[in-house]
Amino acid sequence: MFEKVDTVQYPEEKNPTAPRYHGRHQLNRWPDGLEKCIGCELCAWACPADAIYVEGGDNTPEERYSPGERYGAVYQINYLRCILCGLCVEACPTRALTMTNEYEIADDNRETLIWTKEQLLAPLLPGMEPPPHEMRLGQTERDYYNLRSAGVPAGPPPASGPEGEAGEPVWTLAAEGFSEAGSPEAPPPQAARTPAARAGDEPGDEQ
Repeated sequence: MFEKVDTVQYPEEKNPTAPRYHGRHQLNRWPDGLEKCIGCELCAWACPADAIYVEGGDNTPEERYSPGERYGAVYQINYLRCILCGLCVEACPTRALTMTNEYEIADDNRETLIWTKEQLLAPLLPGMEPPPHEMRLGQTERDYYNLRSAGVPAGPPPASGPEGEAGEPVWTLAAEGFSEAGSPEAPPPQAARTPAARAGDEPGDEQ
């Protein structure tokens, strides 16, 4: 109440966010590049704003996107509805979904605020291979979840930058699926209206 007002010349100057700031979501990967999302839809069920839409798909030996039987074939988050509460992150059983420190997601086009799986996926780090491909870190799904006992660090690494600048995720451990900010520019949204688009309608029009 009696603290001095902190005024910065945004966007030229940006205050650093708190380490656990709830910003834009990220879909994480295993160290070999396979996706952690298994398409279970628990995040969508946990979302109080009905902002998440997920469609699960089946992995095959010829086309594998995750270590398990299923993967998230379609994944969308509607940031017109999202309240950045983090309940979806808590509901995720595989830690596939986390939240970065990125907060600059405003736009003047409603359709571009429905983010797709391609926009949410973490960028590939060195040593990762873009899916689909076979499992590199084990023969079964259990092998992937036992990576920590095999010597993969389980604790959080230090911040990604000395300044902890705003817009940069704090965690950078590839084994946990976290990566630095600066993913490739998001592709344009799909022209076709998908099931998640219903969440972009004006407030009060729910049936």
